Amino acid sequence: MKKKWSLTIGVSVLASLLLLFTAMNSVCSATTAHYAFPQHTTYTSGTIKPTNVTQSAMDNAVQSKWNTWKSNYLKTAGSGKYYIKYNNAGGTVSEAHGYGMLFTVIMAGYDSNAQTYFDGLYNYYKAHPSSNNSALMAWKQNSSFVNIEGADSATDGDMDIAFSLLLAHKQWGSAGTIDYLSAAKMIINAIMANDVNQSNWTLRMGDWATSGAEATATRPSDFMLDHLKAFKKATSDAKWDNVVGKTYTIINSLYNNYSSSTGLLPDFVVFFSNTYKPAPANYLEDANDGNYNYNSCRIPWRITTDYLVNGDTQAISQLTRMNNWIKSKTRSTPSKILDGYKLNGTAFGSSNSDAFYAPFGVSAMINSSNQSWLNSVWSVTNSSSPKEYYEDSIKLFSMIVMSGNWWTY
Repeated sequence: MKKKWSLTIGVSVLASLLLLFTAMNSVCSATTAHYAFPQHTTYTSGTIKPTNVTQSAMDNAVQSKWNTWKSNYLKTAGSGKYYIKYNNAGGTVSEAHGYGMLFTVIMAGYDSNAQTYFDGLYNYYKAHPSSNNSALMAWKQNSSFVNIEGADSATDGDMDIAFSLLLAHKQWGSAGTIDYLSAAKMIINAIMANDVNQSNWTLRMGDWATSGAEATATRPSDFMLDHLKAFKKATSDAKWDNVVGKTYTIINSLYNNYSSSTGLLPDFVVFFSNTYKPAPANYLEDANDGNYNYNSCRIPWRITTDYLVNGDTQAISQLTRMNNWIKSKTRSTPSKILDGYKLNGTAFGSSNSDAFYAPFGVSAMINSSNQSWLNSVWSVTNSSSPKEYYEDSIKLFSMIVMSGNWWTY
């Protein structure tokens, strides 16, 4: 009788412990996002955010845009994998993949499935290695998830994937199924080995650009200075300081020599006669390769984020000139921004694209003299309807930064 009573008590205690463990596990699962959205990051002193809307309203607007973006572009790619649908044919590119990984890690806490999405995107990236370095991602796949147009990499996709893995380590830790920090260091080292020209410390356009004039060319929309500094912090590799220094040198050389009246930077840059110059027409993509076009429209967002989170002033003159120019050019009316300008400020674009006006809201954050302009850009960006993958992605990134919810490693 005593044994039976003891066994019953033992079973009861065991059941209670199991229930307690399950409850504790559920609580832990619900609180695993250490940098849960919204973050409300304190940016560099003197910078601004929109003042014509409350912080809560900005957070809600970002959440709404994320929900729409996720519904339209985040898709399953077989068991345990996700990909980003970047065109109507159902294909994808590594640029889009990097965007998706950044969005999911930043929206964790608000989106309870964020880590599932992130891990699925990671699994897809690992399933599509570059033929030049397996830690980098093959740049393009079709709707059947087959590599097309070469299995080499694109630097911007590689950099965003690497940066997202660093954020994932901060967000969820690296003790789970995926060691995010080790994975981040692996791709960061691969970027240094294959996406960086270590003779002159420039960012290549991809791991394929290793010979001839292409080996010294670069793309200013890849100038993600906050990423580069995070790579240095994570790996303690001092070579990243060389890349940061050279990148800022190129920004200011282009500004001083080719766009001193506008601050605009071109889609592509070539190294010729011992100096960096805007690429000639049809260098890589089209006749506007040397102008401010659909690659460079991301520059006001990409370059400004380093100043916002790190306080680096090396591009502040270029950013200030660019802000003053666009306000004057459009008479402070965001709806008048067109999708394409020569570096002297002459417009050749004809549409008011989200991809062009939203990033100017980020660059406006550097100084209180831009407050009214920033408020206007926020309002236009927030009220805009969904377009295509590219426009909607840049719009969402810009709103994340403008609302104070961008953070770094």
